[in-house]
Amino acid sequence: MIKKIFIVLFLFLFPLTLGAAETDGLENLSSKEIIFKAKVLEIVEEIEKESNKGEKFLQQNVRLKGLEGEFEGEEFVFYGIGDIEIIGGKTYSVGDRVLVVANESLSDNPFSYYIIDHIRSTGLIIVLALFLIFLIIVGRWKGFRSIFSLFLTFLVIIFFIVPQIMAGASPILISFIGSIFILFFIIYLTEGFNLRSHLAVVSTFISLLLVIGISYLFIYLTRLTGAFSEDIFILVNIGQQTINLKGMLLAGMIIGALGVLDDVIISQVASVEQIMSANPQQRWQEVFKKSYKIGISHISSMTNTLFLAYAGASLPLLLLFVSPDNPFNSFEQIINNEAISTEIVRALSGSLGIILSVPIATFIATWGFFYKKNKIN
Repeated sequence: MIKKIFIVLFLFLFPLTLGAAETDGLENLSSKEIIFKAKVLEIVEEIEKESNKGEKFLQQNVRLKGLEGEFEGEEFVFYGIGDIEIIGGKTYSVGDRVLVVANESLSDNPFSYYIIDHIRSTGLIIVLALFLIFLIIVGRWKGFRSIFSLFLTFLVIIFFIVPQIMAGASPILISFIGSIFILFFIIYLTEGFNLRSHLAVVSTFISLLLVIGISYLFIYLTRLTGAFSEDIFILVNIGQQTINLKGMLLAGMIIGALGVLDDVIISQVASVEQIMSANPQQRWQEVFKKSYKIGISHISSMTNTLFLAYAGASLPLLLLFVSPDNPFNSFEQIINNEAISTEIVRALSGSLGIILSVPIATFIATWGFFYKKNKIN
């Protein structure tokens, strides 16, 4: 019965928009700007320059050949030598495949060209293949099932959560619904359809509701707006609907916490099951106490994991804490920067969700397994 309900909900709430526009690498950004693939044929000229800080860097004029669309087979030159110093400026070699943007020009030439970046598709495929191979070798059948659940999670985010938010739906509601589907995929595909999985789903569901409430409270107390970087403002002009930036911020916190909650709670439920199976004559208070001690070690390790994940993603911002050239005069001014405050709130709300999930999962698992035991007896 539960399987049937899940399938009906999935078909009703998860309209796959697979008919979304798909291009063959050629994207018309506007009537005056086109992105396409090209190959480096020749380094026409290369000079070394020095920045104001004494750092040396290269600039190049590069001859390219278009590989697709209306530019396929056409040769042209990208003039990269100039007076502007580009941060993280890239250099190219003959044979490199790159993405180029062509802009309509007011000069005699119909287009001016600019290299956006290297094409990384091949490298990314190799990285993904290595990840999948080692996951299957080490995890075996469970590793294979985790790959499938990962794929389904990706589909939920790309074809349900993102399109619905773009259409103007509530980011919080959509992320919560999407998280429930992700929760089902992760737990039932990797752990199987059994009591342990049922208890983990219920525990994660309750903990996720707490994370939503905690994150909402923290966002309210710190007066975060969700507009903490220039990239965010690009969203204002995307789609036909206005996007709720504060809701997007909360939605990101929900999805970010889900993976860690899932790990902690499944481990905690499994701990309760193993402790009970080792000595079925124990009272439920003893099982809870022993399992809770295991959960405490999970709290410290997973909280640290969550913090490091957010710290790694926002490392350039953290440099403000130690840089002598930062524009802030005090530690208080630094943490009042919304970008930094946002990362602090992300880490603390997720960590608090992990802390509270341990007693919740331990209690629910203990009650569930003892209920099954008493029912059998």
